[in-house]
Amino acid sequence: MSSEQTVRRVACSCHTLAAGHQVIAVTRRPDKFPQQHPNLTVARADVLDASAVEGVVSGADAILSTLGAPYGRKPVTVYSVGARNILAAMERHHVRRLVVVSSSATDPKPYADAGFFFNRVVQPFVVNVLGKTVYEDMRRMEELIRNSEVDWTIVRPSGLFDTDFVSDYELAEDHIAGRFTARSDLAAAMLAQVDDERYVRKILAIASSENVPSMARLIMREAFS
Repeated sequence: MSSEQTVRRVACSCHTLAAGHQVIAVTRRPDKFPQQHPNLTVARADVLDASAVEGVVSGADAILSTLGAPYGRKPVTVYSVGARNILAAMERHHVRRLVVVSSSATDPKPYADAGFFFNRVVQPFVVNVLGKTVYEDMRRMEELIRNSEVDWTIVRPSGLFDTDFVSDYELAEDHIAGRFTARSDLAAAMLAQVDDERYVRKILAIASSENVPSMARLIMREAFS
């Protein structure tokens, strides 16, 4: 598990616990999960292991999936295989609600305020070179989910960054103009979808509207992470 995956998963569980829910946080390394709470159970499971996934899906009311894989040249399958295992377990145990994180890079569009360099150089490099294998598998995951029978919402954030609080953020179907999303905002938006039917079986774009980093900072982070 990378540090970014840990941050995103912890942010999601923090917001869910604050709302009073019973939470099962699933990770391959529960001993490294940096959070404790009376309503939190940290379970060991690998999303690539279908039987392990079934064990943690059983009895759930909703699944919030924040799968993650680092950029690299090797083929990536964690998103698609993980989604297949989650969907199969949900079907067997009659769990309906699924909220899953993808990325705006699965369907990149130009940003009106970004300029030539970002739209013609930075974004194509990130999508087609730096993160090519990651986004290819994210698209496979999205296709599997869209073709499923569950009540799904695919959440597409833009460039992720860290904050210690939930800030102002915007939601829109399919695409949004903002280029950055705080992980805390992403977690809050995911939790809100559990009881919100507006974006059931839809793509939900999210972008933060305050305290966003500079493009240079984001590029440096991606280049050296």
